[in-house]
Amino acid sequence: MTIYLPQLDSNETSHFPHIESALTEPDGLLAMGGDLTTSRLLNAYQRGIFPWYSAGDPILWWSPSIRGVFIPEQFLPSKSLKKFFRKSNYEITINKSTGQVIELCASTRGSDETWIMPEMIQAYKQLAKLGYCHSVEVWSDNTLIGGLYGLQIGQVFCGESMFSLKTNASKIALWQFCEHFVASDGQLIDCQMMNPHLESLGAIEMKRKDFKIKLNKLANKTVSPNCYLPQSIGNNV
Repeated sequence: MTIYLPQLDSNETSHFPHIESALTEPDGLLAMGGDLTTSRLLNAYQRGIFPWYSAGDPILWWSPSIRGVFIPEQFLPSKSLKKFFRKSNYEITINKSTGQVIELCASTRGSDETWIMPEMIQAYKQLAKLGYCHSVEVWSDNTLIGGLYGLQIGQVFCGESMFSLKTNASKIALWQFCEHFVASDGQLIDCQMMNPHLESLGAIEMKRKDFKIKLNKLANKTVSPNCYLPQSIGNNV
């Protein structure tokens, strides 16, 4: 079956097709081409669009009909996770090692599974330098063992990926970030594509139209000025 996709103009970073024109099969595929410049990526995320593609493919842009999202104030860690964290020596930080988190999110998935291409690593590192991309780190004995990263769009955190090298590390990163985000006036965490793992952590489904309405409402609102300052968060006591 032939699929027609709009080709993005390499010189026009603000133009994307309307998200409601995305394909139903594969769900959410919207456009191809363009680049991963900071301006194009920010324009995409502000519209509810994100890049996702494999090695050897052109850049593919998506806006699925159903989003996976977390309502951070509703995140409820299990009793077993709370107990594990209390007994662990894990330390949770914000923006202490964003580049390393991005690299580990790519490398721990293996070359056949990751969509985080070298050009994507560089693009999100650049976004981090400019204050748009942020990370949560989990440390054990001063070694990075888990974390997540994503983009800030107002009071929305657009999660990109997470990794875990030790038991429960990514779950604790998400839990502690949810608490920190709520305390900083954060309202919504976007997970992009829903999957069973995210659902098991408490993610819920949101229709594309409803997500876009929510995004439009929150994109120009601000979180606490201290939200993304490099810092330690959480307490396992």
